[in-house]
Amino acid sequence: MPLSTALFDYDLPARLIAQFPAVRRDESRLLVVDRADHTIAHHRFSDLPQFLRAGDTLFRNNAAVLPARLLAHRPTGGQVECFLLRPIEGLQLWLCLVKPGKKLPVGATFAHGTGAFRGEIVGRFEDGSAHVRFTTPHDEPIVAVAKRMGEVPLPPYIQRPATGAEGKEARPSRAADLERYQTVYADRTQTVAVAAPTAGLHFTPELFARLQEIGVRTADLTLHVGLGTFKPITSESVEEHGNHREIFELPIETQRALFPPLSGRRIAVGTTSVRTVEAFLADHASPLVTSQTYIGEAGIFIYPPQLFRGVEALITNFHQPRSTLLCLVAAFLSPGKTDGVGWLHEIYAAAIAQEYRFFSYGDAMLIL
Repeated sequence: MPLSTALFDYDLPARLIAQFPAVRRDESRLLVVDRADHTIAHHRFSDLPQFLRAGDTLFRNNAAVLPARLLAHRPTGGQVECFLLRPIEGLQLWLCLVKPGKKLPVGATFAHGTGAFRGEIVGRFEDGSAHVRFTTPHDEPIVAVAKRMGEVPLPPYIQRPATGAEGKEARPSRAADLERYQTVYADRTQTVAVAAPTAGLHFTPELFARLQEIGVRTADLTLHVGLGTFKPITSESVEEHGNHREIFELPIETQRALFPPLSGRRIAVGTTSVRTVEAFLADHASPLVTSQTYIGEAGIFIYPPQLFRGVEALITNFHQPRSTLLCLVAAFLSPGKTDGVGWLHEIYAAAIAQEYRFFSYGDAMLIL
């Protein structure tokens, strides 16, 4: 029987959508779910060490977020917003989202007023995306331009007023959002994500030091997070939802950490890490025999009643209604069954009643 998308809908008061990060990363709240006892408990993220033990390994996505939103103008003066998604060819041909799409057909051009870049639409697609060829002074890669002058790609549900209640500036600076919309372990040589792996935003260097003291290890991987991750399910059934694919990189040390001998649990920090681990294990029964990083594509869509090959515990944020991420969490609550959907609603209802903060800058959940 098809799994109805309506099962993954819920009502969320707008006031619970976090518009700003917590003052300190690990001061965010942590809802702890114990699957064995079917219980939940309320904590702070700084309490995480009391739920982990020696030998556990945290698998974390070290992808850094690219300031991918570029503003420019058409020759007529109209403003253009160009959102870099992924490179197609070399460094200067990219798949992008461009607005206003109707005024940017194939052959249309736009440029930044400083002359930092010029873009030409060389292909259009039904989903609103486009192939854009960039030209820059001295052939500077458009990624370098974006790092220098692009805007942080905060999700559209983060809508901040220009001023606070007392007329004070309410918006953090570009530099502040660039710092807080990155994990503290982001590898700046891997600026490949269009959105942050948000479960990792709660960690601090001090918290990692405490975890290391009790024998908890870390293993890094890289998933090139794309917009497809956040595309809502619009079909009537979950199974009908179109799949998206994302590139991932798995170093040999991380591959080895997935296989016996294991002294503790494999804990995924975020749904991006789950997709990477499960996609790799679906095709590999052991680490690669070479010492090279494995590069593959994660096209996996996880929903009930899927089983999990490698992930044994999960740290995640609270996700949007009708999202593939919500499907993944429901599957993880009760692997191999569909009753995780009902429990998911109970957990989310409890979080709403306790006024947890939701989505990217919101609070976290630990599922054991």
